[in-house]
Amino acid sequence: MAQPLQCPVSHNDYSRASEIYGHYALLDAERERDRFHFNDTTEHGFWMLTRYEDVLAGFQNSTALTTDVRTALFPKSGIPLLPQDLNGEEHQKFRKIINRFFAPAAVKRMAPLAHSRCIELIEEIRDHGHCNFVAEFAIRYPTDLFLALLGLPVSDGEFFLPWSENMLNCMLQGDVDGANLWQAKILDYFDRAVEERRTNPLDPAEDLVTRLLQAEIDGVPLSKDDILTTCLSIMLAGLDTTRSALGYIFAHLAQHDEDRQMLIDDPGLTASAVEEFVRLYPLVIQAGREVKESTEVHGLDLAPDDVVWLGIGSANRDPRMYPEPEKFVLGRPGLNQHLAFGAGPHRCLGMHLARLELAVVLEEWHKRIPHYRIKSGAPLVERGSQLTLENLELEWEV
Repeated sequence: MAQPLQCPVSHNDYSRASEIYGHYALLDAERERDRFHFNDTTEHGFWMLTRYEDVLAGFQNSTALTTDVRTALFPKSGIPLLPQDLNGEEHQKFRKIINRFFAPAAVKRMAPLAHSRCIELIEEIRDHGHCNFVAEFAIRYPTDLFLALLGLPVSDGEFFLPWSENMLNCMLQGDVDGANLWQAKILDYFDRAVEERRTNPLDPAEDLVTRLLQAEIDGVPLSKDDILTTCLSIMLAGLDTTRSALGYIFAHLAQHDEDRQMLIDDPGLTASAVEEFVRLYPLVIQAGREVKESTEVHGLDLAPDDVVWLGIGSANRDPRMYPEPEKFVLGRPGLNQHLAFGAGPHRCLGMHLARLELAVVLEEWHKRIPHYRIKSGAPLVERGSQLTLENLELEWEV
């Protein structure tokens, strides 16, 4: 591994919890202090790319920087994911199998369910006058849509959600044994679902599990392990990230009445608001990469086996790209170039679904609960690694 002689050393541990926006404050300061950093808080250490130009170049250099490492904080998670773990032609072939289920047309077909389920969940809590938004809504909603996407009973979320939460928490703490325990439960659940589809297939153009069962790569059907891993991967990619985005969005709107009122008065601004929100509070703050062959990124020399942090959260707030980046600005120039969903061949497969989910919640929630606030004295703590608010206590008049 290259020695950190080219740039300053960062001792910031981004796996630790902090007060809300604490991680962004650290990242903003590092980005403006120096172009690159070497972070020494993990056993291996990692190079930090934090400015927009450099992060974009890192995403686009997919030959030298591979997804053999998915997170710089835990480079050897031990949990295989598909198609995320694949690179080059293998990745393209596998992704082609499932692309259609996340394409704009497919996501549009999910819109009626997205609206109806969102309304049901809001109505469950509206008369209470308060809720822990993160736990009672922001994670339940994407879980229900994920189960529907796989053609599975939405009611299974009652037990499936705690399993997925426990697995993710173990992964983010580096607890491989704990993660494997919960992974086994989830894979067993998917196994039963796959066998049921094998016996009773549905339309592969509309049912993802049936499509996976019938798909081939170079004339060879997918193995059962690959099918189960794909289901697990879609789950991990879509649930916690949506919860994260929703938590930060609603914390922002609860504290910025003028932004909330703008969306109440003109729901037609929702799509634009979603783009600015995911720039400001991206679903993930970093993507990990492993260097496969010697390369350089704008003067930073990288050697094989180096681990790289592609700083999505800091790149999206780079004032060189977005003036006054800490502000919420509708119609911001260059907004469609944000890196909230990554870039290059591994750009987020579920970005259209994420946009739909966030837009639906903003629209339906503000129709029913237009004015709300954060409960006085309620702590606002963000989890480390993959940022999300641990709790968001909202209250409103009934």
